[in-house]
Amino acid sequence: MFKIAGNLKFLKGRINGCCFCIYILLMMKLCNKGIFMKKQLWICLSALAAMVCFIVSLTGNLQQAAKVARILEGNDTKELLRQQEIPAEHLESFCSYEQDSGYSRYDYLLGYLATGDSGQRELEDYLDLLYEYQAPKARELAKAEQAIWEDIAYFPIPLSGKDSTLETSFENSWMFDRSFGGNRGHEGTDIMASFNQRGHYPVVSITDGVVEKVGWLKLGGYRIGIRAPSGGYFYYAHLYDYAEEFEEGDEVKAGELLGFMGDSGYGEEEGTVGKFAVHLHLGIYIEDGKGEEVSVNPYWVLKWLEGRRLKYQYS
Repeated sequence: MFKIAGNLKFLKGRINGCCFCIYILLMMKLCNKGIFMKKQLWICLSALAAMVCFIVSLTGNLQQAAKVARILEGNDTKELLRQQEIPAEHLESFCSYEQDSGYSRYDYLLGYLATGDSGQRELEDYLDLLYEYQAPKARELAKAEQAIWEDIAYFPIPLSGKDSTLETSFENSWMFDRSFGGNRGHEGTDIMASFNQRGHYPVVSITDGVVEKVGWLKLGGYRIGIRAPSGGYFYYAHLYDYAEEFEEGDEVKAGELLGFMGDSGYGEEEGTVGKFAVHLHLGIYIEDGKGEEVSVNPYWVLKWLEGRRLKYQYS
């Protein structure tokens, strides 16, 4: 992805070397002819300085174009957006940057994914270029970041106020191999229960939103899908049962009880259970610029939400 920038760095080094060689050759020629007159020397040095300035300016512009190009390479951009590898401490920083800036936290998130820089100045230099040369693309991608991060409020599994041993755990299992229903990658994160009993752990909505899908799926078992206000789709699967008889179009609030963790799914017949350990599968989906739904890695969202857990009274 960053091959362009690497080639430019090499090119700039070669150009600087060539300029130095030209300078030496000119001096040797002047020495050989014995014409070290001030006027002629000044003309030669001025011409050389002008050439160096032009070359440095040209390579600088090319490097700027390469920086912008980093985020315009379709497949790389899509994969970066899907992975969403954003540590919680960086997100905290981006939230603070926007307080005295014309850029939003979603712009900073975008800049971080493209460059790996987390400093405010470095990110703003990049964003200045991006919005100067590719404003429509920048706005589109920042909107995608907003769809993922804007509405999240609570971790989907509350803490128990009665029994501290009822814990959950999760790992970054993004695109791990799955075989049921055909070979595929795991497009989500599994939150596992320390107490492997279906119907025990409550599942709450991470966001406000509207119920878009509810009911049985062959893979997901009893699931519910919530469309958040900024456009993100949050998918909760393998439920034991629902907190109420949800219907498509129902409004829900962040923290509202959706159902209970289970092990439903992996079967054509509705009600199939017992094919795997009790857990919640969380998926997050957004629409890309072409109107197609794209899955993104929920792991980093969940890491951010770990410190934002409700407490329910269950044991």
